[in-house]
Amino acid sequence: MAVVNLTGENFKAETSQGLVLVDFYADWCGPCKMLAPVLDELANEVTDVKISKVNVDSAKELAVEFGVSTIPNITFLKDGKIVHQDIGYKPKEVLLSLIDSYR
Repeated sequence: MAVVNLTGENFKAETSQGLVLVDFYADWCGPCKMLAPVLDELANEVTDVKISKVNVDSAKELAVEFGVSTIPNITFLKDGKIVHQDIGYKPKEVLLSLIDSYR
């Protein structure tokens, strides 16, 4: 499955059910660029978790709503509720471990 791009219009519908990893990012952010291929790999390997991204420059209201002040910000939502937030680049193994802990 591909990484899902989230906006203010589709955010609630895409994150209301199941476990969703949301990467709050910006195109100009170096660590965000490093994280992108890791998220692509996860999206192809982990079929029961939605891997998604929010561009903080084009969806500022979501960044504010989720208290994002540093990017990349990785937020896990389960059935629409925040279960974990972390900042900075994370290797695939760390993200897989987090996914396993919230399944």
